[in-house]
Amino acid sequence: MKKHAYWADQYLSKKCTASEAIKCIRPGQRVFIGSSAGEPQHLVRQLAEAAGDFADLEIVRLLCLEMVPLSLIATKSQGQSLNIRSFYLGSARSRRLARNARFITPMNLSAVPRLFRTKLLPIQVAFIQTTPPDDFGWMSLGVSVDITLAAAFSADIVIAQVNPRMPRVLGQSFIHVNDVDRVVEYEEPLLTIEKLPEFEAANLIGRAIARLIEDGSTVQISPGTTQNATLLALSDKNDLGIHTQFLTDEMMHLYAKGVITNRKKGFNDGKLVASNALGSEGLYEFINDNPAIEFHPSDYVNDPSVIGRHNKMVAMNVAMAIDLTGQVAADALPNNYFSGVSGILDFTRGAIQSKGGKSILLLPSTSFDGKVSRVVPQLEDTAVVVPRGDVQYVATEYGVVNLFGKSLQERALAMISIAHPSFRDELFHYARKMNLLGPEKRLKDAIRSVYPLHLEQTVTIDGRRLTIRPAKPVDQRRIQEHFYSLDKQDVVARFFYERDRFGTDEAEEISQVDYENNLTILAVVGDFGFGKVIGIGEYLKDPDGDMAEVAFSVLRSWQGKGIGKLLLERLAEGAKEKGIAGFYAYTNPDNKSMISLFRSLPHAVETSLEEEGLKLLCRFDRPPNPKP
Repeated sequence: MKKHAYWADQYLSKKCTASEAIKCIRPGQRVFIGSSAGEPQHLVRQLAEAAGDFADLEIVRLLCLEMVPLSLIATKSQGQSLNIRSFYLGSARSRRLARNARFITPMNLSAVPRLFRTKLLPIQVAFIQTTPPDDFGWMSLGVSVDITLAAAFSADIVIAQVNPRMPRVLGQSFIHVNDVDRVVEYEEPLLTIEKLPEFEAANLIGRAIARLIEDGSTVQISPGTTQNATLLALSDKNDLGIHTQFLTDEMMHLYAKGVITNRKKGFNDGKLVASNALGSEGLYEFINDNPAIEFHPSDYVNDPSVIGRHNKMVAMNVAMAIDLTGQVAADALPNNYFSGVSGILDFTRGAIQSKGGKSILLLPSTSFDGKVSRVVPQLEDTAVVVPRGDVQYVATEYGVVNLFGKSLQERALAMISIAHPSFRDELFHYARKMNLLGPEKRLKDAIRSVYPLHLEQTVTIDGRRLTIRPAKPVDQRRIQEHFYSLDKQDVVARFFYERDRFGTDEAEEISQVDYENNLTILAVVGDFGFGKVIGIGEYLKDPDGDMAEVAFSVLRSWQGKGIGKLLLERLAEGAKEKGIAGFYAYTNPDNKSMISLFRSLPHAVETSLEEEGLKLLCRFDRPPNPKP
């Protein structure tokens, strides 16, 4: 090669057919194959056809969309030794993964480029796919930069399939003609995936996590989330940013709707950053020469320290199973089409480092046929991908819990509360058997109840955000702390006598509601999972009638701000849905705030003096009293 040869002349001299290009491969060499939708299919097919000519090759790649399965290459190698090294940090439970599990090299994706560049794992030949060169001789790796760029710059020989259908993607995605050894021009469609089928559990999860994601957040979304669920979670947000391993069709649609602006990321502002695109032909057209999009290698995109620099970083990843202590198995579900969750731990840890960041793990509560619970007592024969110490939010269609900073007992109760109701009894008994629950914990009908997400409400009072929501079993300690925080006069107003002890059993009764015959509504201020209960409203249905007794307590510093009315409105909505005919309450005749609260209901209120005090009664089928 001439030292100062013009790149265009070099390009012409390097052109050859695929069969000619692979003749540079020698026995015993390590061959890297570009990943996911960037797989150079024509080169891989040629390698498979000529596999019988090679011995002792090691194929290196991410687990991806294999149009030419590596098992075919192994079969055609006629008994010659073939090793397949796949980088993957997952649980390898699907049938396709399990049968090749011995070839898996478990690594966080952020660490793989360093493995190549330091020659700890030398790459002799790299198969890549690129765009045609621009006027300066630069070729873009297009839809797949991830670990491919590092492999190309580390390899002894680089064979590029030049495909005019490959989009030109900006950022750190380019390799120069001078850094390529063989050029194979071959046009063919890029690999695409179909839209995932929608299912209701995913949609419910999308609705459940929506309130966790604030305007101005930076978001990462893993493959496996359905389009509708993603839109339910994010479509009402403003000024979202994207920093993600995989760019998908869902993100393209959110960008088109104006939801994604990348203005408030706090790092790489104005740029949608990814390392890989996986989706439809429309997605590949969207990223072509788009100045708002930059692709970078995995040691940048997946670096937890880089991820943590973004404002309100939210990592949304699909899990396969989680146990009662919070250990997580993660893998491609049957409809994922793509098995490569190597970045899940990178983003989980990076998001938690971010100011205001959140890591949310999403999983349907059961297998698709409903026969197997995805919340399990313990992960025994399945690889743990996310250790329990790294888990924060977990969401199923039955609710969201925050495991961060929680004890094993609190975690067990939390996970049981969002498991499918059909499996909660079994999980409770396992938790007791595993000593995750103390002997004072009892199994109640409430454990089988479905959390009424629609009764949640978010309001802003005095500049602080409050959540009005039904109580959950995990709220026991916070309810107890609320009662201990009440003013002495408010204790008497709530319980009708002075007291300075509020036992665990009593708080448990209030938190373990069945959302039908009894309902507790809380007013909570503070971070999800750590908020302070500043108000409580409860109803308890008479066992022999159709009415329910209500009671309220609000911290003194929050009184006079409409908290009681908000609690009463949610209680009334829940009661009417369950066929309860009305409310009654006992109070001191001098308790004007309680009397006024009852009269705020849009129904007639009757009063009568009884031994217990002033009785207030309101039936929902009666119109309001006429104004004097």
